[in-house]
Amino acid sequence: MQATFVLLQLAGFVALLLWGMRMVHTGMVRAFGGNLRQFLATGLKNRWKAFLAGMGVTALLQSSTATALMSTSFIAAGFMTIVPALAVTLGANVGTTLIVQVLSFNVSAVAPLFMLAGVVAFNKGGKTRTRDLGRVSIGVGLILLALHLIVATIEPVEKTAALRDLFAIVSGDPIIDIALAALLTWAAYSSIAAVLLIMTLAEHQIVTPVAAVALVLGANLGNIIPQYFAAGTNRSARQLALGNLIVRGVGCLIAMPMLPWLAQAMTALDASPARQVANFHTLFNVALAVAFIGLLDPLARLCVKLIPPGASAADPGAPQYLNAAVVKSPSLALADATREVLRMVDIVQAMLTTFLDALRNDDRKLLATLADMDDDLDRLHNAVKLHLMAISRQDGLSDADAKRCSDILAFTINLEHIGDILDKNLRDLAAKKIKRKLTFSDDGLEEITNMHRCLLDNLHLATSVFVIGDIQSARALLAEKDRMRDLEQEANENHLRRLREGKTQSIETSSLHIDITRDLKRITAHIASVAYPILERTGSIRRSRLLDDDGKVPADPQGRPN
Repeated sequence: MQATFVLLQLAGFVALLLWGMRMVHTGMVRAFGGNLRQFLATGLKNRWKAFLAGMGVTALLQSSTATALMSTSFIAAGFMTIVPALAVTLGANVGTTLIVQVLSFNVSAVAPLFMLAGVVAFNKGGKTRTRDLGRVSIGVGLILLALHLIVATIEPVEKTAALRDLFAIVSGDPIIDIALAALLTWAAYSSIAAVLLIMTLAEHQIVTPVAAVALVLGANLGNIIPQYFAAGTNRSARQLALGNLIVRGVGCLIAMPMLPWLAQAMTALDASPARQVANFHTLFNVALAVAFIGLLDPLARLCVKLIPPGASAADPGAPQYLNAAVVKSPSLALADATREVLRMVDIVQAMLTTFLDALRNDDRKLLATLADMDDDLDRLHNAVKLHLMAISRQDGLSDADAKRCSDILAFTINLEHIGDILDKNLRDLAAKKIKRKLTFSDDGLEEITNMHRCLLDNLHLATSVFVIGDIQSARALLAEKDRMRDLEQEANENHLRRLREGKTQSIETSSLHIDITRDLKRITAHIASVAYPILERTGSIRRSRLLDDDGKVPADPQGRPN
């Protein structure tokens, strides 16, 4: 019974360790996510810069898997090839060892300081980034506290004969050690957490030095499992995971026959068993990086050969029609860009539908899907933007093609803005409704539904205007913009009437109702923007609604009133 209680305690403290790492990861992503992606993107064409970028980003995020997924998104968007992505992965593997090196020292005494500073920053921080860094500080404190609690739990039972006999049986075979550590890493979704636990076991001599080295090999090998499953059906991501598997698999095969010698070498370097584990983890990944950094080209060819490009489930965020080879033929390249923009329209439509379903059904999973779709939309937007920039740099580009290029770019920017409104505004409003268990009145929900239905109709009309360029459709689209404004005004007036009547549901959801209708009207403005270039070029709309000082509408260059 006592053994069961100890195991439950250990499981709880390991869970606390994982939660602390998650807080550090999410805090860093929220505070510097865009900067980290930009930093990672600086080394796209140079393997050494890519290696250093991967190492730095992983040291901050405390997750080599997160860094690998960033690389995968760059590959899918066409910004990165497999060779620099493999270099990023090598750097990420080394980056995880830096965290382990720091935590191998006894720094648990400063855990309360980190948590206190984090709570103050999170509660009192005026800026969002300050609050995010407070989350990071709390996470670091929880990691240090969890390590201290794990040690405190193991110390009283380290001399228990049953416990030592159990670990002696389990750790007697290096292959079993590697398999167990790999499964533990997979379950924890973190090689860092697994190595930290191995350090604790080694420090209290619960596992032998040889077994500790074998367990570290398993932790490194097991870290590939979540990366491979995260790749899904994306062949580029699977190629990257396969390359990482080959690198670490070769390292494990070479190290296995040398386990006794490696354990002796680590003992000679440092007398502390915990430091021995941390040092071997570092040296193993550094040695692999040195050995494979010059072999990335043949490794990439091998990965492509084993997982060749072919039919697979389409990645919604990866461009399907953009072809750099036709950029010198602007008309063909613009047609390709138009097809990709239509895919962006489909994503926006799906996001709008998903938002309303989540709002009606209080479904948190749909809100998570909404965030994923916005990421896909951003990737497509970036790919189309780079494609259009390449077209605009072509010599001899006709005025018509230049205008079409500008129109496509403007529409993609507005679609990306719509995605941001849905992800950063409306998704948060729906999450607030779900969290607070609020309910709209029947009339209020019907007003939002009507505006949403009108919004989808406007999106279909805008698509027609974008593709065909029909003047009458463009006029109708602007008229729909005015209609949406009227719907918002009517919805707000009805809402205020319900507030005066004292309806409880309307009182509880007052700010949500007003904010949602406002954002739906904002989306309509972005949708309707596709009509302006067409109407301006045909003289069907005045460029300014401002009046002259004498109260008259300003005239155009031909002397006609605007």
